[in-house]
Amino acid sequence: MPILRKAARPLLASVFVSGGLRTLRDPRSVAPAADPVAQPVTERVPQLPDETARLVQINSAVQLGAGLLLSIGRFPRTSALALAASLVPTTLAGHAWWKNEDPDERARQRAQFVKNVSLLGGLLLAAADTHGKPSLAYRSRTAASSGRRRARRAGHDVGTAVSGAAHSVQSAAGSVRDRLPVG
Repeated sequence: MPILRKAARPLLASVFVSGGLRTLRDPRSVAPAADPVAQPVTERVPQLPDETARLVQINSAVQLGAGLLLSIGRFPRTSALALAASLVPTTLAGHAWWKNEDPDERARQRAQFVKNVSLLGGLLLAAADTHGKPSLAYRSRTAASSGRRRARRAGHDVGTAVSGAAHSVQSAAGSVRDRLPVG
């Protein structure tokens, strides 16, 4: 499976690296198509810049950077999630096939939309891939369960030790009492 990951990640990332680089060089070429999606986002998230071309640049930089990281296997789960998040507005802005009246253009945009939805599925799988190792949630649950077992065992051991000590004290007290002169 490791060889499959080493081959699949760069293949999945290639579309984001090439597209991110192309759009980063010329964000104004796609800004008009992105405007209907960008404006509602900037209204809801005031920290983002108002200029659509700047948002397109940020999105393409995320795609380029996360695509490169995914392709070399660095932070693959985080990179895949970043790419998935950047793909949603890209798809909605660039491939709104339902808005096209021309049947040929509508079919072309629908194919691109479905391709991006498929990429989204691949990115979600990559984000969930734990490399055959247990997930952090599983390891946390296992550690907590193990900790509870150890605590119960330690409590039992302490109880046994206290009981044994009490019995020893009682025996010693009885032995001392037996040796005292009665008088």
